[in-house]
Amino acid sequence: MSERRFFVAPTAIGEGRISLSSELVHHIVRVLRLSAGEEVLLLDGLGNHYLSCLEDLSSAEGYARIVKQWHASETSLQIQLIQSLPKGEKFDLILQKGTELGISRFSPVFTERSIPVMNQQRAGKKQMRWQRIVTEAARQSRRAILPICDQVVSLEETLNTCRQQLKLMLWEDGSLPLAEQLPEKPPENVAVLVGPEGGFSPQEAELAKAAGFLPVFLGPRILRTETAGFAVTAILEYLYGDFGVGNNAVN
Repeated sequence: MSERRFFVAPTAIGEGRISLSSELVHHIVRVLRLSAGEEVLLLDGLGNHYLSCLEDLSSAEGYARIVKQWHASETSLQIQLIQSLPKGEKFDLILQKGTELGISRFSPVFTERSIPVMNQQRAGKKQMRWQRIVTEAARQSRRAILPICDQVVSLEETLNTCRQQLKLMLWEDGSLPLAEQLPEKPPENVAVLVGPEGGFSPQEAELAKAAGFLPVFLGPRILRTETAGFAVTAILEYLYGDFGVGNNAVN
């Protein structure tokens, strides 16, 4: 039951029992109306699952006794979404729906035409909010591995550290259709680079190409920055990932 699945920090796992944060206890007791003696499934975000029996549910903290544990990996393709930080709350949507689609790492970046650099400090303060969005989306979509959400850094810094096997950049000028750039053999992992509302500058596009990114386009229509990553992710998961495998339930 998805409503009884919760992520906990790996450090909360002890010998035979798991510590529950006050926030999680509040949700369990006040929202779900669960009580001591009932079972929940706790996940550490690394693939470890713990069927646990609720024991102590005090307001400050709580504990659950581990009844059974196992490890489950994900079959989705490892996709890193390098996303130019959009305006407003659009990145919240990108995190939520991208997690549902199977993205494993979100790397927000500042670009020349993204939101002003002066907002970088404020964006850093949103990190906890972004992680909560990813965690809740992973819980709802029954993911075993919790996606990573990086701190916001410059585009150049992320390009210099990207080591994915297949690197794709959505770029209209001088690009090839996506289908012509995709290999027949499934890649081990993929990075998808999406620009801001105003697109990449020519200098940024050259930096990306120098870092091994292949410029691609999806067709005659121009997608919004918050939509483009979803479209590419769905295609990649269909070709190389786990779309169509098992039960893709709709909630």
